[in-house]
Amino acid sequence: MSNTVLITGGSGGVAQASAALLMEAGWRVALCSRTPDKITLAGAHRIEADCTLPAGAQRAVTEAAAHFGTPPHGLLHAAGNSLIAPLARTREEQYRQVMAANLDSAFFTLQAFLEALSKAQLPGSAVVFSSVVARIGVANHAAIAAAKAGVEGLARSLAADFSDKGIRINCIAPGLMRSPMTERMLVNEKSVAQISAQYPLGRHGDVQDAARAAKFLLSADSAWITGQVLGLDGGFASVRPLVRAP
Repeated sequence: MSNTVLITGGSGGVAQASAALLMEAGWRVALCSRTPDKITLAGAHRIEADCTLPAGAQRAVTEAAAHFGTPPHGLLHAAGNSLIAPLARTREEQYRQVMAANLDSAFFTLQAFLEALSKAQLPGSAVVFSSVVARIGVANHAAIAAAKAGVEGLARSLAADFSDKGIRINCIAPGLMRSPMTERMLVNEKSVAQISAQYPLGRHGDVQDAARAAKFLLSADSAWITGQVLGLDGGFASVRPLVRAP
């Protein structure tokens, strides 16, 4: 089985950090993005496609298969966006953009990827991204929480559907990670300190945290893991440290 992987959201921080780590380990990588000119990582095959649409997702998988000579063994679906806004100020357009970028893109990309593997009768592994806000209530995250909760349900359902074909599907649910998308939230020492204080392990995340988790779930090291949601959040969703009153 070849170590080949299609990574969506290819111009983003998580995608490029994951691609770099996988290439260091000998994987062949295809990076898919609507804006491939923004991909700064050298050495990966670039694909231009919009995975929020069925035709775009199919194009990404088809072009990756043509480049590799076989359907990719792995899929890392890192496409998505975020929205922090109260319900009353969330416009329909914003809501639909969040659902398309996160849930629709995951559905259509997995659909194309799993069909290609099934037709070729190949095993494989897919990793998608949820969020800590789908696992624990966080104020002003209604739209993105709904979208990412859908991604988690999708991953579990498809893991059941494709387990007999040797195809594993897992999900990573990170807390806030420093990346180009979140840089505006970490503009100074005070904001970094405030955000880091929310996490039991005392820091916000980094794209390298996500890259290491993705590499593990894509590889044979996790061969007996499927249908799982890995909390990558410094303990935010599950740990309540003892805080003593002053």
